[in-house]
Amino acid sequence: MQLDSVSGWCAGVRHCPSPNFNARPQGEVSLLVIHNISLPPGQFGTGKVQEFFQNKLTTDEHPYFAGIATLQVSAHFLIERDGAVTQFVSCLERAWHAGISLFEGRENCNDFSLGIELEGTDELPFTEAQYAALVELSLLLRNAYPAITLERICGHSDIAPGRKTDPGPAFDWRRLRAALTD
Repeated sequence: MQLDSVSGWCAGVRHCPSPNFNARPQGEVSLLVIHNISLPPGQFGTGKVQEFFQNKLTTDEHPYFAGIATLQVSAHFLIERDGAVTQFVSCLERAWHAGISLFEGRENCNDFSLGIELEGTDELPFTEAQYAALVELSLLLRNAYPAITLERICGHSDIAPGRKTDPGPAFDWRRLRAALTD
């Protein structure tokens, strides 16, 4: 995995471009936000997250989809249960993953953050392959964007408390932080 600083795209990962992005207002990248997602909820390996981030979700395939099909959402990356990494938005652009958010008194975290979705739920443990891929990707991103310190890696629940709960109690923050400080 390698990040091209000119394009903001990673080599060595799957590319699945999303239309749900726009320009960063100041070009700053200083926060990494960890999320979880599964579509339908609790089901893995369906390809529906990719369809959702590309506005291609078919609403009649599952009752849950009718409520989210009109949303325009994206993240920079998705790490599937087997550790496969997909990139949807260039790191140079603003993906639409954080929504209404606040970090250290600053609103609109999409403006200055990168979003990584882990295929999963709040309650189920994430896989060894996911942690390995997350550590590799996080190290790569921290190297490219030194303003992303350990203190500036957080969960969606940290920037949208009361509204979001992910990555959830099943996520092992201690494990991630230890791997990033080795």
